[in-house]
Amino acid sequence: MKAILITGGGSGIGRAVAQLFSARGWRVGLADRDPAALLDTAATLPADRTSRHVMDVRSPEDWEEVLAEFTGASGRRLDVLFNNAGVAVGGPFGAASLDDLDRAVDVNFKGVLYGARLAHPYLAATPGSCLLNTASAAGIYGTAGAAIYSATKFAVRGLTEALDGEWAADGIRVRSLMPGFIDTPLLTAAVGGSNRSVRETVVEAGLEFTPVETVAEAAWAAVHGDRLHTLVGKTARRLAFASRWMPGTVRKRMRRG
Repeated sequence: MKAILITGGGSGIGRAVAQLFSARGWRVGLADRDPAALLDTAATLPADRTSRHVMDVRSPEDWEEVLAEFTGASGRRLDVLFNNAGVAVGGPFGAASLDDLDRAVDVNFKGVLYGARLAHPYLAATPGSCLLNTASAAGIYGTAGAAIYSATKFAVRGLTEALDGEWAADGIRVRSLMPGFIDTPLLTAAVGGSNRSVRETVVEAGLEFTPVETVAEAAWAAVHGDRLHTLVGKTARRLAFASRWMPGTVRKRMRRG
């Protein structure tokens, strides 16, 4: 039985991906900082092939423990590590606290680094394995009003591209998801210390949300296909097109805010 370990598995994209892969016969490991969210997600999945792991992706020790636990139950298989956990940070960069900057880098990038590095031996030992990283449309072009978030997603994109080349010799496929705006709990984060949430900002800008179920299907396609970066949603596709063919227009748009 194939096995996938999902960080940020308690809600949002992680939950949707867990449900889809489980419905298609996979063993699923749910990893999250929130025990209650893990319970809620696990309650929707078959108990005999679902495991819960409370962890902080910023902790190498947690990674080592969870990877050992999960592969111990899966027969040493790790077909997919879905590096999905992340935090949203928005608002003017000059107003961001240093704690916010550290948290974004630690969760969104260092957590991905730790997962990739410590999962490597397990992935290399599983034929046809895949490392799937959640990047973002914000990793296509630097996003004004979300500078630190955008920077971390560029870093995830760069890591994905580098490991796609480096790990090919190990038989590990490396992929990323690059969704636009997804209506998940991440969007409840306040923008720049204000009372307005990221969700409210997106709505006011007239941008669309992509359903988490669409992202889950994109994750399935990414794991089973050959596309390095999978764009998800209209915003991601439009931004990718514009940044390639109309970079000056995108630059002007970012300057207008």
